[in-house]
Amino acid sequence: MKTTIDINEATIRNYVNSIRPENEEIRAQLDFGYSFDGKVFVLFEIRPIWNNLKEIQHIEYAKIRFYKSREEWNLYWKRASGKWELYEPFPTATHLNDIIDMIKRDTHGCFYG
Repeated sequence: MKTTIDINEATIRNYVNSIRPENEEIRAQLDFGYSFDGKVFVLFEIRPIWNNLKEIQHIEYAKIRFYKSREEWNLYWKRASGKWELYEPFPTATHLNDIIDMIKRDTHGCFYG
């Protein structure tokens, strides 16, 4: 039996897989991934460092946190300063898919520039 955590992680995994380049050669230059610690998903780009192509970096661009006490998801974006900020105008949702839709739309250019 799948738990809520399993379902949520599958939702994020499916989203990340949907935005990954199909071509393996392109994935060597730009790919997408995520991390999950049980409460927080962090979405990131995977790409070589511009001046050392053998070294790979993960560039975080979205954080999605579940608050069990409020039964809601919060969406954060990463500022150029490296600090996470609650995403306005749509900072919270009760369904993870609503958060993913906001990231896809990216009307303010916070996630994909």
